[in-house]
Amino acid sequence: MGLGLIDRYLIAAILKLFAALLLVLTAILASLLLLRTLEEVNLGALGMQLAFRFLGLQIQRDLSSLLPPAFFLAVLIGLVRLGRDSELIAMRACGIGPPRLYRTLVLLGIPAALITSWAALVLKPQAAAAIQEIRLQSKGQAAQIAGLQAGRFYIGSGGDRVVYIGAIDRERGLERIFVLDRDAERSRLVISGSGSHRLDEATGDHLVTLNQGWRFDGQAGTGDYLIATFEHYELRIPSSGRETLASSKRATIPTRQLLDSNDLADRVELEHRLAEPLSILSLVLVAIPLIDPNPRQKAPGRVLIGLLAYFGFFNLQRLAEHWLATGATPLWLTSLWYQPAILLFVHLLLLPEQVWFRALLGRLLRRDRLPISQSIPP
Repeated sequence: MGLGLIDRYLIAAILKLFAALLLVLTAILASLLLLRTLEEVNLGALGMQLAFRFLGLQIQRDLSSLLPPAFFLAVLIGLVRLGRDSELIAMRACGIGPPRLYRTLVLLGIPAALITSWAALVLKPQAAAAIQEIRLQSKGQAAQIAGLQAGRFYIGSGGDRVVYIGAIDRERGLERIFVLDRDAERSRLVISGSGSHRLDEATGDHLVTLNQGWRFDGQAGTGDYLIATFEHYELRIPSSGRETLASSKRATIPTRQLLDSNDLADRVELEHRLAEPLSILSLVLVAIPLIDPNPRQKAPGRVLIGLLAYFGFFNLQRLAEHWLATGATPLWLTSLWYQPAILLFVHLLLLPEQVWFRALLGRLLRRDRLPISQSIPP
């Protein structure tokens, strides 16, 4: 069965909106990523010669996440415009009803899903691996962004340790270092004019070395103080982003390796990549029943349902992946259960407004209702 004139007209209208929305979303994403990249360049964690390559890799990594919402909004806006211009009513008058719309938009969604699959399964891990390589090349400088920044206080867990660094140069040299450590039995205050920083490869912790400073041990308000000088003083600051680092490393694993792995975390990562192309088709099936073909009918309820479905779709994705990773849901359920759940939820809410459902309900009510002559005894 080939595509008719109406099918080609509908596909062309959706594709124009899809291209425009994707361009706008990409521009917004690029502007946000550019600000982060420039901040890393300013902190010395990234060379200016790698800034634009780093930005391009980030856009390539996040491209698959932009395609599903852009396609959903394109279908929704395109059908709303057709309904507003009474074109959907004209199509129904010509015998083109919802089944034809489903067929046409699903046929359009299949190549969009294939492109998203390529972006999620191939481009995304390649870009993540390249980003990880750039970060590892300047890992000592990139570690400053994880919490050690000039002119800011680092407060450890429980507030027992406070670190302040006045300045960080591009060679990872530190200036004007202040450390207050209350972990021991007696408080310790360490002051140094210079130092250095490196990252522990095994643990990801920050190792700060202070040079030629003063150390004060004792409790405030008492005379029992120990004052000493030192040549070198090393301080270990636990990294707060170990889970993020592990997650970013897993994102660099090629999809073929994830398919061969039996690890639960690898399975969650694989299903996260598969969720993006599958959501293209799921969101299409969600968008079509939200459109009322009658332009005179104001349906704020359908707009609210559409917003709830859109935000619930992507929020439930994170929740489902977390539940699978922690063992809260069984393996057979996977982390993709939210897509048919949202689809079923929307169709059940709109079921009373369907013409066939009203006709069926009317037949059932008429069948159960007795005629008046039979209901009154003689």
